[in-house]
Amino acid sequence: MTMPDVSEKWTGKINTLTLGATSASGGTRTGAVTIGGASTLPFLSFEGEVGNRPAIAVDVLDGPPEGWPAPLVKAYGDAFSSPAKWAKKAVGFGADLICLRLANAHPDGGNRSPQQCADTVKEVLGAVGVPLIVWGCGIDAKDNQIMPAVSSAARGENLLLGSAREKNYRTLVALGLADGHKLMAESPCDVNIAKQVNILCTDAGYPLENMVIFPTTGALGYGIEYVYSIQERGRLAGLGGDRLLAQPVLADVGAEAWRSKEARDPQFACVTDQTRPLWGVAWEAATATFLLQAGVELLVMRHPDAIAQVRAAIGRLMPAAK
Repeated sequence: MTMPDVSEKWTGKINTLTLGATSASGGTRTGAVTIGGASTLPFLSFEGEVGNRPAIAVDVLDGPPEGWPAPLVKAYGDAFSSPAKWAKKAVGFGADLICLRLANAHPDGGNRSPQQCADTVKEVLGAVGVPLIVWGCGIDAKDNQIMPAVSSAARGENLLLGSAREKNYRTLVALGLADGHKLMAESPCDVNIAKQVNILCTDAGYPLENMVIFPTTGALGYGIEYVYSIQERGRLAGLGGDRLLAQPVLADVGAEAWRSKEARDPQFACVTDQTRPLWGVAWEAATATFLLQAGVELLVMRHPDAIAQVRAAIGRLMPAAK
């Protein structure tokens, strides 16, 4: 009996995007990270090119974190004392990139100034050689103040700036164009809104191929099946030729996984004092692996053991990838 060929062939391809600039490109990074490039669904090498390996960024805050659970605090030790030490520790854990969050710029938090934020970015750039993602505090008015200073301080380093949203995208578009940075386009987990944010940015003059899609997501057990279905729809559309959905995708895994009650304080009969710290690691690793299957190319993570598990899974799923 002859088996029919049921493999699918796609007309589209996911954009390839590079973050970080080495000295040859006018920056100071010791290496760059390239994501995207697939012409098939995740890990289906028999149907097309699987593209570049998914990359892992590790969270670093601009000050000691508040409310992080004990397993994360134990993993980082005294590294929380400065963003530079924290970033070095993260690179030691295997970070391909650092995701620097300027959380203390929040008006209700530290309310740090634009110059203080710029100094923090320069401090981290000087401490590590990997590329940077730089995230604002999430308050539009304050981000419009701090991000110009941050972008200018890292001109030529090819950062990924976040995040451009439907109601606050013009500032980041202007900065990306002026200082040579890539943009993270944030939207709810909705294909149409993701496309709309991309349209707004491109109408303002920003190149579509320099954008990463960031659809807000959830952790394992918190509607992730719905997230998977929406992300898969977007990936199918991108591979089918929709240029507005052919960008690499970022998932904020660590923050989502570690705020779940199963990760922080699992209340199951099988949980013991010895196994309690393992639940958060498992929740983060499982969430990340699940989202990889939906087409995510850039994971933002926190715990070193979860990072190691996900990296091993990527190695098993695409050993011959770039």
